Amino acid sequence: MRIPGNPYFTIVYSMGTLTVMNLEAFILGSGGMMPLPNRHLTSVLLRREGDLFLFDCGEGTQVSLRRLNLRWKKISAIFISHTHADHITGLPGLLMLSSQVERDEPMYIIGPPRISEYIQSSMDVLDMYINYEVIVREITEAGVVFEGDGFRIRAFPLRHTKPCYGYTLEEDTRPGEFYPEKALALNVPKGQLWSKLQNGGMVTSSSGAGIYPNDVMGPPRKGRRFSFVTDTRYFDGIAENVKDADLLVCEGMFEHSLAEDACEKGHMTAVQAAQTARDAAVKKLALIHYSPRYNEHDLNILLKEAQALFPPTVLSRDRAVHTIEYTE
Repeated sequence: MRIPGNPYFTIVYSMGTLTVMNLEAFILGSGGMMPLPNRHLTSVLLRREGDLFLFDCGEGTQVSLRRLNLRWKKISAIFISHTHADHITGLPGLLMLSSQVERDEPMYIIGPPRISEYIQSSMDVLDMYINYEVIVREITEAGVVFEGDGFRIRAFPLRHTKPCYGYTLEEDTRPGEFYPEKALALNVPKGQLWSKLQNGGMVTSSSGAGIYPNDVMGPPRKGRRFSFVTDTRYFDGIAENVKDADLLVCEGMFEHSLAEDACEKGHMTAVQAAQTARDAAVKKLALIHYSPRYNEHDLNILLKEAQALFPPTVLSRDRAVHTIEYTE
């Protein structure tokens, strides 16, 4: 993985063309403003095979990590939407927790202006023992803020009461499906030549003919997309930044009768989240960052309102897991 423009952190993973990589989103906390007994503050962990990425780190993040038995030691980067307490108060504890093990790679923390000040002041006041490198990058403009082998993560501005960003992880286009029977019919024997074709190279068949990837493979297949959006007023520009996401985790803090109040506070209703999902043609919407005014039963109000506009909507629940599949 690598940060654009940063030559100091590069890890290259070997990945064959046809490797299937797991992509899973773990809801560590689904609440907003204040934690409740069964609802920690907003945090989502995305696991892409061996890579772990954390989006926001509200109070209670460590508890869910432990209860899900996730390999928190391998978190590579933390992406912070904004510097309100319910999105960052779990950070100091997580940083100290990570010092309990040997860690060779840096921890990247990426977020809006003043996130660096928060991290540094926390380290100073708490006299943290940190035995690994912490690299903080403050976002100054939209675009790619992190990338690795076969994927990139983009940040885009939201409209809250202070600087706030959403994030989208998007994978590269994958090669098309390989058809062994076509290769054999064209006199290309099984082995290294098949691998070369799958990796985009031209080979020579046993009969001397030049064989190209499109002779034995189907059309390119799109990679997967994951988007994370909280906290923001509704506006049309969100949809273009989460377009075609396989999973959109998006705040739906209030029912729609409170739309005016939501806008005033820099938030969205569940209906507005559903409208964003519909306009962006996403495959699945997971609501998150609920107001504490809604108990577990009352959350169904938000769900029903959203599903009326965008049926493939679910409620995020603490420690729920969403598997993001390839679209073939």
